Amino acid sequence: MDKFKRKSTYPNLILLNISTLLLTLHITAVTSIGVNYGTTADNLPQPTQVAKFIKTQTTIDRVKIFDMDPGIISAFANTNIPLTVTIANGDFPPLANLTAAQAWVASNIAPVYPQTTIEYILIGSEVLLWGDGTMFGTLVPAMNAVYNACVLAGFPDIKVTTAHSLGILNSSVPPSSASFLFGWQQYFLTPMLEYHRRSKSPFMVNPYPYFALNSNDTDFVLFEPNPGVFDPVTGMNYTNMYDLQLDAVYVSMKKLGFPDVNIAVGETGWPSAGDPGMVLCTVQNAQWYNLNVVKRAGSGVGTPLMPGRNFETFLFALFNEDQKTGGTIENHWGFYFGIMKQPGGGGATPTPVTPTTSGKQWCVPKKGAINSSLLANINWACTSGGVDCSAVQPGGTCFSPNTVWSHAAYIMNAYYQAKGLQFFNCDFAGTGSVTTSDPSK
Repeated sequence: MDKFKRKSTYPNLILLNISTLLLTLHITAVTSIGVNYGTTADNLPQPTQVAKFIKTQTTIDRVKIFDMDPGIISAFANTNIPLTVTIANGDFPPLANLTAAQAWVASNIAPVYPQTTIEYILIGSEVLLWGDGTMFGTLVPAMNAVYNACVLAGFPDIKVTTAHSLGILNSSVPPSSASFLFGWQQYFLTPMLEYHRRSKSPFMVNPYPYFALNSNDTDFVLFEPNPGVFDPVTGMNYTNMYDLQLDAVYVSMKKLGFPDVNIAVGETGWPSAGDPGMVLCTVQNAQWYNLNVVKRAGSGVGTPLMPGRNFETFLFALFNEDQKTGGTIENHWGFYFGIMKQPGGGGATPTPVTPTTSGKQWCVPKKGAINSSLLANINWACTSGGVDCSAVQPGGTCFSPNTVWSHAAYIMNAYYQAKGLQFFNCDFAGTGSVTTSDPSK
């Protein structure tokens, strides 16, 4: 099989809305699958639409946000969907003081809880990678103070934690060699793990196998058949990078004396598009990676060193975020590229789309877009997108030429024209491009 053009296990899926994962998938063993809801974009639906959509149209059972956005927090009121909120890196240092933490809980949590079910409060995000000396020194004290403030306020069920990049590991291959960076062990991670044990909160990590791959281990990071990586110390053989990374975290915790602290996955995902040369950034690979993570999340399989464990998991991310910096890859981690952009959203029946040639711009497939991606665009636009596709059916006025590219060009442009010529309506998971040349000529 061509590693760079993974054949979908479910060829008729609408890719990138990941209906197998979150809309129609019924894996009864999955007990906890969440999603990160990022908002660094200018084309997103209203939070109330998002909350309704997740509640009524998906099997997502928890949501994580990266701030304390009051509109999002209120949108999830009375939905029974647990929400994880985040105190931004620059905002948490003063909360190392219990009095300040109590005031913060009184102002930010008490007015919305329990109408909005707050599951976790995160004290920053990847602080030990991106923070400064002040943040390092106040991270664990702030976790303690905010948790104690919640308990004193009568909210003992709210857990307080923080999410870590795997950059805190000294090594991970093989897992038996793993350890936390020496400088972090005594002063930060040991007292943090003591806090997690005491508060019964999870140690949350963000494993991203995509960023650990090289040209020799594509099958290993994408859950494809492969010989595996053998750990001679433990005798375990790893057939995927995801399990290996989780066990590397476990070993590092065990070496500090904390093998009993639960591990949660705060972020993991796969990009559906990237900059030139990033050939593994495809819709198919993103779907395949996330499907395998979902199947593992609550299956009870665990990992080689943690058999039988379930891992509370938050996939990254709900939407593509077009205002993120860092190139195309940073803008293409979302599951949904078109659904919910219709007026009403929230699973409402899309407004029918009819072709038009208004304006001097057209949406066409990008050069190099593969047929499987274009077929996915056709599938989505003709169903959830509301496009009338009869013209490209046999006998239709635009059936000829009978090629995937030609049919996709007609249908993608029909959607783009009807939705108002906004650039994001020609995104199609990175496979669409706006042109000023009429493709019909």
